[in-house]
Amino acid sequence: MNPVTPAAPAPELFTWEFATDPYPAYAWLREHAPVHRATLPSGVEAWLVTRYGDARLALADARLSKNPVHHSGEGHRSGRVGIPGERKADLMTHLLNIDPPDHTRLRRLVSKAFTPRRVAVFEPRVRELTDRLIDGFAEQGAADLIHDFAFPLPIYAICDLLGVPAEDQDDFRDWAGMMIRHGGGPRGGVGRAVKKMRGYLAELIHRKRADLGDDLISDLIRASDHGEHLTENEAAAMAFILLFAGFETTINLIGNGLYALLTHPEQRALLQASLDRGETALLATAVEELLRYDGPVELATWRFATSPITLGGQRIAVGDPVLVVLAAADRDPDRFDQPDLLDLARRDNPHLGFGLGIHYCIGAPLARLEAQYALAALLRRLPDLGLAADPADLRWRGGLIMRGLRQLPVTFTPETATPKDPTPPDPTSLQV
Repeated sequence: MNPVTPAAPAPELFTWEFATDPYPAYAWLREHAPVHRATLPSGVEAWLVTRYGDARLALADARLSKNPVHHSGEGHRSGRVGIPGERKADLMTHLLNIDPPDHTRLRRLVSKAFTPRRVAVFEPRVRELTDRLIDGFAEQGAADLIHDFAFPLPIYAICDLLGVPAEDQDDFRDWAGMMIRHGGGPRGGVGRAVKKMRGYLAELIHRKRADLGDDLISDLIRASDHGEHLTENEAAAMAFILLFAGFETTINLIGNGLYALLTHPEQRALLQASLDRGETALLATAVEELLRYDGPVELATWRFATSPITLGGQRIAVGDPVLVVLAAADRDPDRFDQPDLLDLARRDNPHLGFGLGIHYCIGAPLARLEAQYALAALLRRLPDLGLAADPADLRWRGGLIMRGLRQLPVTFTPETATPKDPTPPDPTSLQV
């Protein structure tokens, strides 16, 4: 008789080592504790859902509310649940924190403004921003692709889309930097940045009511449904969450995606060769695979049980917080063939990188557009791009929801920089 091999010990979660590579821990949880009650660094206890099938059920279950008022603990009052500083700044009424029927009303109104047509019209501006940023370091032979590229690109793009005047956009970059660099609650750098953003957006909305333009905030003001209009507070909260979710998600999508390509040279070579041939199909599937393989959102935002639920064999009580671990679900071997393998040509790829159901990311087309242009431009213009650090020395930002690198140092030969106008993405790949 073969001896029984003891199960590996339970992994330690939420350490710096875990942040560097959480996937072995998530594999253990999927096998041994797929719905696991964990104590988070904030002290709040929550259920972690790690299997793909359970994740899809949880993301679509109306009994799991997005509104923190349903939390049975103190987290929603102490600022430990949600975006630090947002309750104090009166920014709670947004799509991530409300349920139907309010969510249905606001989503319908915002969808009228945040349309695929507007994203398609915005394509030349994304191309211009991408090339301008690369121009800033293309002759230097070295860069930090987070600080010099992945961070400013979505900041300036979402500011343009919202209608923030060019002369004010560097202020937004500074505030966004505070939100990325500093943790902590409402008293920390995040809280100060949120307060400044909130005050600016309220003033901007007030100004635009008197002088509407061709931008997203103006469209939010115009948006109406059966005589209902967004209130000024709702419009400010919506603009804030589009800004906050839009820039950090896209920073991580571009940064994590570039890191994956730089550490998988055979896959990077396939993509680079296809771009050299002027093809776009692999570029589209590559972004989807990068979203699955090491996506920008590690855990979906908070949900709270409004009635008893059984999920993955565990009984979840009323008021319990539930966190769906997208990073774990998207590497579930029961759904994805060879899930730990990066395969840019993967076709059967219903990943959860942008969520699911009524809370599916409304900015997904814009994020795809920016990521496709970013990858195409860098690989075309700087073809010998290489990682300038040992992967073990790179540091990942701490935090619960998002997953992203602090820096991504690279080197390249300046003389290899090629003319602009990288292969554009296929527009049909953006309309998801």
